[in-house]
Amino acid sequence: MDLLPGLPNDMGLECLIRVPYRNLSAVNSVCRGWKLEIQLPEFWRQRKAAGFARRVIAMAQARVEKTREPASMKYAATPVYRLTVFEPETGDWAELPPIPGFSNGLPMFCRVVGVGSNLVVMGGWNPVTWEVSKAVYVYNFVYATWRRGADMPGCRRSFFACASDHNSTVFVAGGHDEEKNALRSAMAYDVAGDRWVPLPEMAMERDECKGSFHRGKFHVIGGYDTAMQGRFGASAEAFDVSTWQWDVVQEDFLGTATCPRTCVDYDDDDGYLYMCRDNNVVKQTNSSWQVVIQLPSDVSNVAYVTAWQGKMLVIGSSKFSEPHKTFILDLSTYAWTNVNMPENFSGHVQSGCCLEI
Repeated sequence: MDLLPGLPNDMGLECLIRVPYRNLSAVNSVCRGWKLEIQLPEFWRQRKAAGFARRVIAMAQARVEKTREPASMKYAATPVYRLTVFEPETGDWAELPPIPGFSNGLPMFCRVVGVGSNLVVMGGWNPVTWEVSKAVYVYNFVYATWRRGADMPGCRRSFFACASDHNSTVFVAGGHDEEKNALRSAMAYDVAGDRWVPLPEMAMERDECKGSFHRGKFHVIGGYDTAMQGRFGASAEAFDVSTWQWDVVQEDFLGTATCPRTCVDYDDDDGYLYMCRDNNVVKQTNSSWQVVIQLPSDVSNVAYVTAWQGKMLVIGSSKFSEPHKTFILDLSTYAWTNVNMPENFSGHVQSGCCLEI
């Protein structure tokens, strides 16, 4: 059966690989032939090789409500979070379908991670009862559907580090339990297999640490142990997937004791890490951090940072409770570009990730 009647299959495939990501679910439901085609790994390889794969940034973002007064928006003291998507290439903003059963908004402080064409939402606090959640939910961009994943094993943990290898697995480490004890434990979630696998424990307890995956390793950066209670350390450690072991702890990794929340890498061969600190963007070079450019004054209070292929996106505000604004930094020229951010997408961002679809 031809993909498109009257056209050779290679031409039909050329048409399909050009479909925008937001229309893939419609393509999937047209006919059995199209559904089978977009499930093949070769379809995604050709889509990427031809330059039609698109970066999208998914975020747990506070809802902003319009007031009765014209052109006025309301920023709630206790925000309700929903999932939003920003496509840097087109500048489009959109809202994803809500997780079934979450009429009161996303769990507070949940983690959002991208794995292939899947968006994984895990953990957080119930916005009504404040109970710590172990739940995992997976949204598939191809089918535009949600499914419930296997719950996070072990204790109910909050403020843990997590990162994805971008292909199949989410890695989780640290955080704290319900008694505020910082954790050393770590584990990995196989998204397709819907199963959790324990990892060896880290050398140190790490609460409020940051997760990053690059150069084949899951890096857990900063955080603090139970005794420190909010006083951040500067060390980091990395889990080598090839050896299934943790490397030696890197002392003074951050250069100074600081919250690692804005530390980010991007998927390029150089493997550099960047961070927003002291109103600057800093870059790790030869085990030291160097200032590369000052942050725009409109985002001096940084809420969220991500990076991809030589670009860095920064979302923040000039001060607390102000509308958020978005800028993109070109990491080759260190030039800022102001991004048009609709008012109803100007709420605070708690978590996010970058996917290629």
